[in-house]
Amino acid sequence: MNFLEYLIGADARTALMGRMMQKMGVDRQLKVVADHIAVTNRAVDRCRSCGHQDECAAWLDETEHADHPPAYCRNDDLIARLQTIR
Repeated sequence: MNFLEYLIGADARTALMGRMMQKMGVDRQLKVVADHIAVTNRAVDRCRSCGHQDECAAWLDETEHADHPPAYCRNDDLIARLQTIR
C-alpha cells in the first residue's frame, strides 16, 4: 500500500465515523463536549484502526434507525456517553 492509498482509506474510515455519529444522533453532542477536538481525534483514530469498514458501511447503508452501533464499533462507549447528552 502506498501513502496515497493509505490516505484514501483513512479518509473513507473518517467518513464512516461521521456517518455513524449522525446515524446514532450524536453528531451535535460530539461538537459540544469538553475538549471536543481531542475527543473527536481519538474517535477518528479508533475508527481508522478498525478492521470492519465493509461491515460498517453495509450496516450504515441498511440501517434506518438503531439505538446502539454494531457490536464491533470501537466508538460504542463514546456513542453511549454522547447519547446521555440532550
